[in-house]
Amino acid sequence: MQLEGKTVLVTGSTDGVGRYVARKLAEAGAQVLLHGRDRERAHALADEIHRLGYRKPVFYPADLSLLAEVRKLAEAVAGSQPQLDILISNAGIGTSKPGPQRCVSQDGHELRFAVNYLAGFLLVRMLLPSLKASVRSRIINVSSIGQQPIDLDDPMITKGYSGTRAYCQSKLAQVMFTIDLAEELAGSGIIVNALHPATYMNTTMVRQGGITPMSTIEQGGEAILRLVTDDGIGSGLFFNGLTQARANPQAYDRAARQRLRRLSFELTGLADL
Repeated sequence: MQLEGKTVLVTGSTDGVGRYVARKLAEAGAQVLLHGRDRERAHALADEIHRLGYRKPVFYPADLSLLAEVRKLAEAVAGSQPQLDILISNAGIGTSKPGPQRCVSQDGHELRFAVNYLAGFLLVRMLLPSLKASVRSRIINVSSIGQQPIDLDDPMITKGYSGTRAYCQSKLAQVMFTIDLAEELAGSGIIVNALHPATYMNTTMVRQGGITPMSTIEQGGEAILRLVTDDGIGSGLFFNGLTQARANPQAYDRAARQRLRRLSFELTGLADL
């Protein structure tokens, strides 16, 4: 895919690998839509890209732990952009912050499930008309190789909670959504994939967890960008870096995916197709 003139939304693009990807997309000629919570960092990045001679990104603030703000984000993007060519769902929280205790969003959902998965589900669903307006659009869910099966009888982990378990379940949910959505959109021209960009990149999330980085932001960024530009890649796939891989077996369980789908529509207040 040639990126000149394409419109790309990157969530979580004011820091880490999202920032790297946003800058590279702008350098390739795309109109980049930045998302984050930190207005100062977002405007600094937009100004930096513009000073280098590229199209100035547009910033859309939103706290993804609040479904109302996710809806406002989707409405703002859809209302201001004629079409959306690429959506990179990158924003998320890791295993360490906000702490080892179980936290819930203001909507009453387990926090990592809410931010890492449910926000992206709602955002993609609301922006599907904009993505369908593009000739050949892409949805990329930035997940993780760290995955654990979801207890669909207790998806909010009211029992046996840990930050690691919550993170790993939310990341598997992203992959399950990816496969489900790819099947739904088969033949539409929209390509949907998920990936683990790189292991323990040198990001704020990793450092806050007290983990010694093993990979660079550039390595993870290039894996994401490959899914953006490579026209030879199919849909409904999971990648570990640059290599196609197998996700947790639950991702390929159609009944489990359907239960997650029904739950996701219910929690976001959307009507299923």
